[in-house]
Amino acid sequence: MTVQAHLESLQKKHGALEEELHSLMVSPSRNEAEVAECKRRKLRIKDEIERLKSPIH
Repeated sequence: MTVQAHLESLQKKHGALEEELHSLMVSPSRNEAEVAECKRRKLRIKDEIERLKSPIH
């Protein structure tokens, strides 16, 4: 997998997690542990995206 393809895959996953997080946040029976885990996964992916975009990775 090329770096560009990996980056695109991560961006899709990040978008999907954004949607999942929104769904969790508006749910009346919100589970804070699930919200926190979703935020952690989203942040890990964002960090990986930024690392790949960096000129020195």
